[in-house]
Parts: sequence; C-alpha cells; structure tokens
Amino acid sequence: MISDPAALSELVAGLQSCDTIAMDTEADSLHCYFEKVCLIQITAAGRNSLVDPLAQLDLQPLLHTAASKRLVFHGADYDLRLLHRIGTFEPRDLFDTMIAARLTGKPALGLAALVKQYFGVELSKASQKANWAIRPLPAQMVDYAHNDTRYLIELASILEGDLKNLGRLGWFTESRDRMVAASRETKERDESTVWRITGSSALSPRAQAVLRILWFWRDAEARAWDRPPFHIIGNDEMLRTAKLVAEGGAFSTPRMNTRRRKSFEVVVNLALQIPEKEWPKTEKPQRRRTTREQQKRFEDLKKTRDRIAADLGLESSIIAPRGALEAVAADPSSPALMEWQRQLLGLEIQAAKKARAA
Repeated sequence: MISDPAALSELVAGLQSCDTIAMDTEADSLHCYFEKVCLIQITAAGRNSLVDPLAQLDLQPLLHTAASKRLVFHGADYDLRLLHRIGTFEPRDLFDTMIAARLTGKPALGLAALVKQYFGVELSKASQKANWAIRPLPAQMVDYAHNDTRYLIELASILEGDLKNLGRLGWFTESRDRMVAASRETKERDESTVWRITGSSALSPRAQAVLRILWFWRDAEARAWDRPPFHIIGNDEMLRTAKLVAEGGAFSTPRMNTRRRKSFEVVVNLALQIPEKEWPKTEKPQRRRTTREQQKRFEDLKKTRDRIAADLGLESSIIAPRGALEAVAADPSSPALMEWQRQLLGLEIQAAKKARAA
C-alpha cells in the first residue's frame, strides 16, 4: 500500500517510462453517505500497486502522469467520475474492456467472466461489497484489489484484436468517447422528484405525502450519521409505513436507537397533518404523441435493427436501444444514436438520398 509521499513519488517516476497503465478504483458508497475514493489500483510493466487516497497524499502528479499514457479500465464511467473529484484527470487514450467486450458480442461482460474465459482464472467476488475505507486492508481485499487490474492490459490487447478483425474499432472509439464525455457531466438531483422511489406511484396521494417527508427525514439522518440511507430504513419499509399510516393502520417503528426512533415517530405524525392541497400530485407519464408516419418509421427501424443484430450476433440494444429508436423516429436528426449506429441502420444513406432528391 502506497501511503507516503516518497513511495508515491517512486511510483510516479516508474510510470514515466510505461506506455500502458491499467487502473481501477474502490469507494465506500455502501458504507458512507459521503462517498470517497478509498483505493487506486495500478498495474504497469508487470508491477501491481495500490495507492491510498485516504493518506492525504498529493495525487495530482499521479493523475497527470497516468492521463498522459494509454489507460485500460473495465467499466470506466464510475472510475472516471470518482477520479474527477480528487483532481484534474483528462485521459489522452483510454481503452475500456467492458465496452470492447460488449461490441464484440461476448456473452458475459463482467471482469471475472472475461478473466475466466481468456485466462482460466476464477476470481473471488468476496470483497465486492467490502468497506474499502478500513485500514489496514485484509490480505483477501488486497488480492481482490490487485486482480481488478492484473489482467487488464493483456485482456485489452485480445479484445482490441477482436475489434480490428471484426472491423468495429470505429464503433469502439465513438462509444468510448461518448462514455468519457458523459462521465464529465455533473448530475444534480431534482428535489421535487428525488423522493419518488420505485413503488411510490402505486401509493395514494396521502401515502405519497407521508413517503415524501419520510424520505427527506431519512436523507437528513443519513447525512448526519454519514451512512447510506438504507442503513437508516430501507425503501420497502418506507413504502409499507407510508401506506399503513395513510390508511390509519398501526405501524411498527423500525429498529433504531432511542433518539432516532422518537424522531421517526414525530415525523410520521407531522406527515399526517399535511393538508390535502399539499399532497403530491399524481405524475402521469408524459408520452410523446406519435403520428402514424412516426410509428411506421419506428417499426421499420426496429425490424432493421433486429435483423442486423441477429446477423452480427449482438444484442439488439447494442445496435440501438428502444428509446433511441423512438427519438430518431420522432426526429431523424436526434443525437440519440451514434454515427456508427446510424450507418448500420442505413440512416446516413437515407439522408444522402433525400439530399440528392432535393
């Protein structure tokens, strides 16, 4: 574990001469409200290293050096979002083995499945939900962390070869670039709808009013305790409580310490006093009105997509998700599809024909 400036400087110096670096990160989102990066795994030139972001190190030299190399990640979106939080990190060249596996039609996309397929090694999943903020890390977690990057560089070489042989390297590049761009976007939560968890739409308006106040109470408690909200009370239990309270039935207070239990009961009683005019309005799905022409265009695109997917041995959603087809059927200029997807579906040819006819 690299946890002091001297060891980190030595690692960064060693990476200067490397062409390719495999990276991964671990965070503590299952154990804290305020998620933080707890570990950075690196494999380069046959050496596996673990860097400790919790040791108050200046990580910018590491991020700067790594970004100047060819980087290999598996499912990079989440890792990029985490790394953007701790410094400036703009990779020059990134290869994502999950995207590559998807575009080459691999039946399973998880790292463990790919490592077993190509290297015959069974990776343990025992530490997937572990608390990566604990120190020192147990040997089992250290092995798990190393294995997240140990095989990535060789795996990337294999998958890149497959992409070239299939003529899909351009597909990969465009898909990768879209993922990288999306990872830079900051997602702001909508306070007016964030409480609408799965199952809330089935509740009565009064029960939704109870659920809404319970959700914000839980969120405040989780923030103060710095624990994930489900450590306070689970979604299913909140839904059950909201329904029972709104119907005037008896409810059981979840297992909590005395202060939190009293606070919970006060909040439930307050929820019952919310006037009807302040109850949430039932949300009706806003479905876009489609013309007969647009519906026919969608059906034609779907048939074309399904035929191409079958011919290529790929999942149809890889060629074009249903939502993207609907968007393009409604507006042919929609950016919902990437260029390689549009070309496969013949949309570029259709556009060219229309331009010539005009």
